[in-house]
Amino acid sequence: MPMTEQATGAHHPQPRPRSSGQHSAPEHVTGAQSLIRSLEEVGADTVFGIPGGAILPAYDPLMDSTRVRHVLVRHEQGAGHAAEGYALATGKVGVCMATSGPGATNLVTPIANAHMDSVPLVAITGQVASASIGTDAFQEADIVGITMPITKHNFLVTQAEDIPRVIAQAFHIASTGRPGPVLVDIAKDALQAQTTFSWPPTMDLPGYRPVIKPHAKQIREAAKLITAAKRPVLYVGGGVLKAGATAELKVLAELTGAPVTTTLMALGAFPDSHPLHVGMPGMHGAVTAVTALQKADLIVALGARFDDRVTGKLDSFAPYAKIVHADIDPAEIGKNRAADVPIVGDAREVIADLIQAVQKEHSEGHTGDYTAWWNDLNRWRETYPLGYDQPGDGSLSPQQVIERIGQLAPEGTVFAAGVGQHQMWAAHFIQYDKPATWLNSGGAGTMGYGVPAAMGAKAGAPDRTVWAIDGDGCFQMTNQELTTCALNNIPIKVAIINNGALGMVRQWQTLFYNQRYSNTVLHSGPEADGRSPSAGTRVPDFVKLAEAMGCYAIRCEDPADLDKVIEEANSINDRPVVVDFIVHEDAMVWPMVAAGTSNDEIMAARDVRPDFGDNEDD
Repeated sequence: MPMTEQATGAHHPQPRPRSSGQHSAPEHVTGAQSLIRSLEEVGADTVFGIPGGAILPAYDPLMDSTRVRHVLVRHEQGAGHAAEGYALATGKVGVCMATSGPGATNLVTPIANAHMDSVPLVAITGQVASASIGTDAFQEADIVGITMPITKHNFLVTQAEDIPRVIAQAFHIASTGRPGPVLVDIAKDALQAQTTFSWPPTMDLPGYRPVIKPHAKQIREAAKLITAAKRPVLYVGGGVLKAGATAELKVLAELTGAPVTTTLMALGAFPDSHPLHVGMPGMHGAVTAVTALQKADLIVALGARFDDRVTGKLDSFAPYAKIVHADIDPAEIGKNRAADVPIVGDAREVIADLIQAVQKEHSEGHTGDYTAWWNDLNRWRETYPLGYDQPGDGSLSPQQVIERIGQLAPEGTVFAAGVGQHQMWAAHFIQYDKPATWLNSGGAGTMGYGVPAAMGAKAGAPDRTVWAIDGDGCFQMTNQELTTCALNNIPIKVAIINNGALGMVRQWQTLFYNQRYSNTVLHSGPEADGRSPSAGTRVPDFVKLAEAMGCYAIRCEDPADLDKVIEEANSINDRPVVVDFIVHEDAMVWPMVAAGTSNDEIMAARDVRPDFGDNEDD
């Protein structure tokens, strides 16, 4: 497939190589120089990485590039997550680079993360010399074999002349169709060899033909179901954001009047503040969103994959609903839930065609009447809104901390989260009205994602405020990248929601393991006394740690100081800022559907099961 055949729904398409009529004259270069020139030509402007022996030849010409900025990270995992954050904030392909062996294997977690969350990523790794491959040479690892299940595609390059073609193909594959990670592993002797460089290369990808345009018959069938339904729901996943289809989604929702639920990966795809938005579905979703899916007679899934965290116990999910499932990846359709109307195509194209088809149905007098449905939905919204209780001892509520960070943040702020309770509270209590304002690890649930993802987002969008909402557990996995931020003028802001514990695991121990807190306490104080860590047991002291890494650091323990501290953090933009919020450790995330149970068993709060009566089951 020629490089110019970009997915028409791409939000920010990668810069294209020059057309075939503008071939550059061949230059005599090394393979390493060819690699850097190729990165320049595909439009890569930022690379996150760490040098080492096998990739070292590439770092010499990188020093001379005026078009590619290299950010020297402190751990390869940080490089990978930073590349993800960069990709999600900019819509371009994120790029990370590492050496062979342990350097490459340290990229496995972010590559897996990008694969689960459909993030366009190109990971470039050095490999031992081609003659040594397979001999267990020093710092050798079969990274192509290791990453095969978690990449969209990967390449092993042993010939210098192949480098431009492979880089062009890697960026094309990563950014088109369903986005995802592509690994390019380059043998050291290929980097050192003499070759010629010309651009653009000839690309031939006969097996790669993403279907962009949906089938008209399937669109017509979907439109008929939408107008005939009594209880429809638009179930919106991250694919709508990847396709840049948010404007089209708003038109479709307002045209139909159907309720919209946006998954954890789709927050910002449809405005949280819109009256048609009923919240986030899933294990910790809003009661209204979870119940709407359960009681729907039609679910229109757009760029979503019926993930287990959304469906709960699969055989009891949405028992009354017909399914329209639209996705660019045909492998997702029918994987978990059979589709009555399967639609393969780019979400932007699908939604645009659905709008026309629904308008045609309306012109023929077929309009859906959802009045009774909205009466139910609005009653549930009023009865079971998201909320939280303030701690009785006067300590900080973690939900209030996150809510106020969102309310006081400048317009257009990007929020990145780690994984756990703070992630769910950030999803619930910050309002997302625009795309590319929420970055999190959805499918993999990677602790430590927040700080490096925020770093990458800020590097890619330096004019936007970027807050990382992190837990004290997540923060201790990747906080070394604050040094990278301080030394590279990447002034992110980090809120540590410090409850002295692995909060989400502790919540499960509270609910399901008789309050036996095995190995979830992160400070050295009493194990389960319900109190946050005292000053004498703060190991590490996050304020001192952050200051040692070149950050401005503040601690907040008193609710009376909350707004003042957040405003102080927002006012400092010449270096990273870390705020250690000491919060009550017994706060829990509600609503909740226990793992392995039906969504019908959702708990609005502890010991509070919603009562929907029987009339909605008709």
